[in-house]
Order: sequence, then structure tokens, then C-alpha cells
Amino acid sequence: RNIFNTATTIQTAYTKLAHWHKDVEASGFKSFQTVANSISVNYRTILNYFINKSTNASAESFNAKIKAFRAQFRGVKNVEFFLYRLTTIFA
Repeated sequence: RNIFNTATTIQTAYTKLAHWHKDVEASGFKSFQTVANSISVNYRTILNYFINKSTNASAESFNAKIKAFRAQFRGVKNVEFFLYRLTTIFA
């Protein structure tokens, strides 16, 4: 969180993320190492945030609404009707 709050450019964020990764490796905690590996694999998409400061939070929120709507009716039997209901409720 500190990296996202303090870094102003993608280069600064990349440097801070590299230092964080080095500190995690030096700590020896295996649970942090798992997180660090995930971040290492996805660092390019993570750092894309610093290009225009936008996230995919709205898409994730809409996904959650769709899942909740689907769960409310215990599945989908008629896909066409389901899509129609989604567009009438959320569009």
C-alpha cells in the first residue's frame, strides 16, 4: 500500500517494488515468499496502475453483482433470459 500511496511514476514504483521483493526474500518467511512470487509474475500488470491511476475495481464490482444475481436464482437455466434480466437491471 505504501508503494501505491507514495510512488508518482512507474519507474519509482518499479524500484520500490524491487526493494520490497529483496526485503521479502531476506526475511525468510515462506508465506511472504508466496505473495512475492505472485507479484513477480504479475508485476507488469500491477505497475500499469501508475500509467493513468485506474484500476479494474468497477469491473470486479460488476462481476460480484452478476454472481450475486445468479446465486439468488440458484443458477441459470435460460441464458438468453438471464442476459436480458442483467441488461434491464444493471444497464
